[in-house]
Amino acid sequence: MPAQRSYDAVIVGGGHNGLVAAAYLARAGRSVLLLERLETTGGAAVSTRPFAGIDARLSRYSYLVSLLPAKIVNDLDLVFAVRKRTVSSYTPVERDGRATGLLVGGGADRTRASFAALTGSDDAYESWLRFYERTRRAAERIFPTLTDPLPTREELRARVDDETTWRMLFEEPIGVAIEEHFTDDLVRGVVLTDALIGTFADAHDPSLLQNRCFLYHVIGGGTGDWDVPVGGMGALTDALADAARRAGAEIATEHDVTRIETDGRAAEITYRSAGSNGTVAARHVLVNASPQALAGLLGESSPPPAEGAQLKVNMLLTRLPRLRDTTVDPREAFSGTFHIAEGYGQLGAAHREAAAGRLPTTPPSEIYCHSLTDRSILGPELAAQGYQTLTLFGLHTPARLFIDDNDAARAALLKATLAELDTHLAEPLADCLAVDADGRPCIEAKTPLDLERELRMPGGHIFHRDLSFPYADDSTGRWGVETAHANVLLCGAGAVRGGGVSGIPGHNAAMAVLGR
Repeated sequence: MPAQRSYDAVIVGGGHNGLVAAAYLARAGRSVLLLERLETTGGAAVSTRPFAGIDARLSRYSYLVSLLPAKIVNDLDLVFAVRKRTVSSYTPVERDGRATGLLVGGGADRTRASFAALTGSDDAYESWLRFYERTRRAAERIFPTLTDPLPTREELRARVDDETTWRMLFEEPIGVAIEEHFTDDLVRGVVLTDALIGTFADAHDPSLLQNRCFLYHVIGGGTGDWDVPVGGMGALTDALADAARRAGAEIATEHDVTRIETDGRAAEITYRSAGSNGTVAARHVLVNASPQALAGLLGESSPPPAEGAQLKVNMLLTRLPRLRDTTVDPREAFSGTFHIAEGYGQLGAAHREAAAGRLPTTPPSEIYCHSLTDRSILGPELAAQGYQTLTLFGLHTPARLFIDDNDAARAALLKATLAELDTHLAEPLADCLAVDADGRPCIEAKTPLDLERELRMPGGHIFHRDLSFPYADDSTGRWGVETAHANVLLCGAGAVRGGGVSGIPGHNAAMAVLGR
């Protein structure tokens, strides 16, 4: 540990939001110490080599970038880049006894033709354009507010300046708008998936939890685009750690904070580590952890439990599998989001099964291939031989389904998920899987309980708790990061306007400290 024992700010947790906060505060001339429990910084936004003896550096948990503002990249002089995907999505389906699908991307003419081939008319594509023109206009107006003090609900409503869009996103279940705009079950399902990433809800859930998830998935960057981080997600957090250190922040890994005591003006932070246990003092404490973890550190009662609802699978292939739909090149289909069992009816059925305590019979999931857009994550030999990575994200698998036997439930869900993928392939995926140095298939799966164990995400919830709409109410402070203690701020995904790889809670907590 460094000799100095008192700091302007101590940051608990070195995920990407904690690193953003550290960099901003240190650049403003504040003395900053960041304490991280694990061996490395990055939290869920890391790249690792998960397969023994294989030179492939995969984004192990989070994997795409949409919500990270260019403002943060520019303010912190980050050496970090993203690349656009030429295909947004491909969704295979069997219609009238033949393998077909919906390709979104590759130009307007190509997309229009795909809609027409699937539905038999141009109507679905025209509705698609109208629907996403509404979300695009809303994104342009809402996204810039995420790094400003919280607007009130009425201020944000006035900014959106479109009552139909406001009602669609903020007042009625998103299922209403989807059913009004689209008639085809597959098209409806593709739209709905953005409301369900890491979120266990039905299209018509009266809580509007699905709307909140949908909103954050369509406003990123003012466009809603989801981009590929060059070098993998770890390239972002490595750049953030470098920026924080360059600015003068001190980073101590393998330091597990166990207690925070504060009188609202000064705080004492207790930690344990292999080398030394002790305390440091700080004027401000910024906690890049869940609200549940913060309550535990303060010795306060915990908020309601959170529950994640996803399966994350990483794979390395020797080659991409052939598709039953021969009209689409696998390199196109897997470069965007490859939807599996995500028709509207299938999503509803999977939710009902999971709500009844059963793993979905036909598990919905989506896949994309990072290495098609960014080969840098593969070693030269693998790249030359044509190896590819696949990332799979499963929906409607709440943590409650894994409590009795996590290992057995994981194995059963993975088997069912891959079997569903195989129904759309012209060859078994298993024939394409690479093997590691020990002869094992290069595939790993993470349930919500695995994420809770590895990353201390409560219930494996990737947003730490249910998302909030991005406006102020009686429970929020000026920036959405405030707590009951004036000098303790929440700078993780559980803050208002948290969730996803955005850096926004880290930025906003730093601004709250700096009084901006």
